[in-house]
This record gives sequence, C-alpha cells and structure tokens, in this order.
Amino acid sequence: MKKGLIHIYCGDGKGKTTAATGLAVRAAGSGMKVLFSRFLKNEDSGELKILDAVEGITVLHMDKSFGFFNTLSEAEKAEAQETYARLWDTVCEKAVSGEYDMLVVDEFMAAYHYGLIDHTKSLAFLEKKPKELEVVLTGRNPDEKLIGLADYVSEIRKIKHPFDREIRARRGIEY
Repeated sequence: MKKGLIHIYCGDGKGKTTAATGLAVRAAGSGMKVLFSRFLKNEDSGELKILDAVEGITVLHMDKSFGFFNTLSEAEKAEAQETYARLWDTVCEKAVSGEYDMLVVDEFMAAYHYGLIDHTKSLAFLEKKPKELEVVLTGRNPDEKLIGLADYVSEIRKIKHPFDREIRARRGIEY
C-alpha cells in the first residue's frame, strides 16, 4: 500500500496552480482518481475546461465567486466565509471517502490565511487524512504549521513579472 504525501506549492511567483494542475493530469493519466477544488478564484480559468474533460479528475466548483477578499464588505466577507466553509467540508468529506487517490486544493493558503476555512479543522484533516491520499495545496505564504506537516514544499519565487509593468493577466497564460 502506498503512502500519500502532502505537497505545498507556494510563493509569489507564477506557476503554483499550473504545477498542481500538471500533477493532477499526470496522476489521472496514471490511473489515479483526483479531486480538484479551488478557493478564491472564479470559474473563468482555462485549465478548468481541460480538467473537467479529463477522465479521473473531479472538479468541485464554487457556488458563487466573491472576488478579492480584501475588497469585500463585512457582509460579503461573512457570506464568503460560509460558502468556503461549506466547500471545505464537502472537500474533506469526499477526500476521506476512499474514492480518490489525490486531492488538490488550489489557493488553500489564502483561504486559510483569511480565516475562510477553520484552522483547527484544516490541520486535523491534514494530520488524519487517509494514509494513501496524496494532498496538493497551493498559495502564497503557508503557515509554519502547514509547512511542518508537508512532505514537499516548493517555493515559486517571482524574479520578474509583467504585472510589475502593469500588463494585465492574459487568457490562456495567467488564467
């Protein structure tokens, strides 16, 4: 029986979601069942069309998109917190069902940082996950506790980025 490990793709550079998506496709291509979920992103990303079409990958979509958390009103933040907490509960329930070999949670770090998902529940899930389940978490600035639980931590560092020159995100490249 294989042991599932925990991966973190973090940092301020471009490519965290791309790396996680590539790993999910590789896993599905090798016959693994992948559960792929996303926090804090809308449904307009190009990779979703491909992921939805790949046999062996199940994508959990958000009920509603909220935009950047730091721009939300207090009422919107409360609604977002409820929505993300429900999604996280669903993710955890499905991940422990035995149906999946890999769980990818894109922008987990931001949801964790902003308190959109419960820290205690999140840490408990990672500590007690099924031993065969591979877990991939992405996002900037992982908490030290998360780093301590991870087997892989890959930092993607920005050296230069078009955003710095006010070049907007481009479909098919950044999303």
